[in-house]
Amino acid sequence: MLKKLRKSSGDRAIVGVCGGIAEFFGISSFVVRLIFLLTISVSLWVYLVLSWALDDSYLLRQK
Repeated sequence: MLKKLRKSSGDRAIVGVCGGIAEFFGISSFVVRLIFLLTISVSLWVYLVLSWALDDSYLLRQK
């Protein structure tokens, strides 16, 4: 089955985007957050777009 990128419901600091990316790629959310902080000028815009565009994984579990 094809894995889909979603916001994390369990590993969230703000809205779960970094946690969702970490779950999708199978890496530590700490690494994703560190990369985010080191590239803040670009990643902030990407984060805002993804927080709006990605589905919430906890909403899918309720259906």
